Amino acid sequence: MTIRDVAALAGVSVGTASRVLSGNSATSPAARERVRVAAEKLGYRPDARARALRSTRSHAVGLLVSDVRNPFFADIAHGAEQAALASSYVTLLANANEDTAQQDTYLEAFLTQRVDGIIVAPQGEGGGNLRAVERARTPLVFVDRTVDGFDVPSVTADNAQGIELAVAHLAALGHTRVGYIGGPSSVSTGRARHEAYLAAVARHGLDDDAELVTVGDFRSASGAAATAKLLAGRRPPTALLAADSLMAVGALGEVRRQGRRIGADVALVALDDIELFRELDPPLTVVAHDARALGERAMRLLLDVIDGRPAASQVLPMRLVVRESSTGRSGR
Repeated sequence: MTIRDVAALAGVSVGTASRVLSGNSATSPAARERVRVAAEKLGYRPDARARALRSTRSHAVGLLVSDVRNPFFADIAHGAEQAALASSYVTLLANANEDTAQQDTYLEAFLTQRVDGIIVAPQGEGGGNLRAVERARTPLVFVDRTVDGFDVPSVTADNAQGIELAVAHLAALGHTRVGYIGGPSSVSTGRARHEAYLAAVARHGLDDDAELVTVGDFRSASGAAATAKLLAGRRPPTALLAADSLMAVGALGEVRRQGRRIGADVALVALDDIELFRELDPPLTVVAHDARALGERAMRLLLDVIDGRPAASQVLPMRLVVRESSTGRSGR
């Protein structure tokens, strides 16, 4: 169905039908009602691509998260999508799968779809499409992660504060050997949290044995592998600190597979909180921040950039939520 069909059924000119369907108020109430009824009867929907070419706005934004299976990024996506919808924008969600090649694929798709702006939780610079977005002057905002060399507004968490809270908590409980399960150095959060861990260990006078540091990929299998390596060492740690929620899930499973008790035999603290952690036995101690707020603020920041308003980067605080996984109660 075309706009000509709608105009014919409504008994108005094509120009009048076009004005009504584009929201122009310079039409009579009777014409607006006839066009509305005709469009509904015919199942007519405007061609968003043609409208975008005429107006230079698509009222669609791209959101590229690192891993849709990670509840943390799902919450970011939900916060961003709701903020966009409140401003009459729709969100096109894409999954990088912690892979720069897949990131490039979706960035190219966003550019060809002429979205009004893009939010990215970047895996790194990738093969060049992040630079292509910058060169195209497409409004761009980073969320949770950043990439060196890009002058892009971002919304991130205070990683140094979060790691300090976790290490200070474990040190106060008497732990001196804290095993660290970090993320890849190719990702900004991986680097920032590793540097913060080393600084916190030094500040609290804990054991700085290099064997206490392992690296995963922000997925549960790598958390399990890192935990197995740490617990098999000559002097295994008495506490584990996982740099994200999925690696903490892997660590939890590996500790239990070895017949050890979380909280009693090995303390465990995770960065990022998910609902599952509150329901475990024992519940998991976390350093939490509001993922939905990250997404919501990133979207508001993007809409500011789209509309030409000032947009400054934001760093959100973290908070320690103490539960039994670090305080000594054994789980089943």
